[in-house]
Amino acid sequence: MFFVSFVVQSVKICSMADKYVYLNGEILPESRASLSVFDTGFLHGASVFTTLRSHNGKAFRLDRHIARLLGMAEKIGIRHEATADGLTAAVAEILKANEIAEGRIRITISPGPVGLGEPTVVVTASALEAYPKWWYEQGIGVIVSGVRQFTADPMGGLKTGCYLPRVLARQAAATAGAEEALWFTEAGHLAEACFCNVFIVRSGELSTPPLDTPVLPGIIRQAVIELCEKLDITCHADKPITGEDVASADEMFLTSSTAGLRPVVRIAKTPVGDEKPGPVTKKLLNAYEQLLEKECPKDRM
Repeated sequence: MFFVSFVVQSVKICSMADKYVYLNGEILPESRASLSVFDTGFLHGASVFTTLRSHNGKAFRLDRHIARLLGMAEKIGIRHEATADGLTAAVAEILKANEIAEGRIRITISPGPVGLGEPTVVVTASALEAYPKWWYEQGIGVIVSGVRQFTADPMGGLKTGCYLPRVLARQAAATAGAEEALWFTEAGHLAEACFCNVFIVRSGELSTPPLDTPVLPGIIRQAVIELCEKLDITCHADKPITGEDVASADEMFLTSSTAGLRPVVRIAKTPVGDEKPGPVTKKLLNAYEQLLEKECPKDRM
């Protein structure tokens, strides 16, 4: 078992650099933030993290990200004293320090050096540049990865430091001229993409792989399921999705915290539907953008 202790301290913001990170209770310039070479997150990938976006200076569904993060830490035996309030305060501090409105936030917890050394809690925030409009207006292409999602993998459905297979699969997609890669299980069921959850539409009904596939319980995945209830769109999230289901899909889209909903119009060289973002995808994309504005409103002057 790993031991992580985390105490929120009053933070002092330095003025020696333009960009800052949160490290173990302090806001520090990036150049002054450092980890031990014996940190188990570095040596063994023994860490958990979550990535989310800020909009109008507010972190979208931060409470859910933190709850999932702490749950993952518990699941793989990283004991800690982190609290939701403490991590929420850390995120607010780093957004303020870096003066970020539209940003990418990452929270990482690792046990620190082997033994009872100082654990590591890092929060970073960087400006999130606008993604290409064509992703949403024309749709993206994906490939099918040769990597498989194994049901017995203890890291399945988690965001840990053991992310190299996903990075390599994403690089393979880029080499093939695609934006992402679909992962299937050893049984041939659709799981997820390298860094995204996946939805397909068949005959007007939405489907996404069940959590025990296993897949990450994505925050935007859940937001889409909630939007389906409000929009009276049938959404199946408890049935395995076969390769045949994917091949016959009328629409497909990916979800992630920073990129939102991205329509998929090609799998390798095979069109999805009529090779354009479909009506269900467009409806949900519009609803998600409205949800983002509602939950992260722009402050009035």
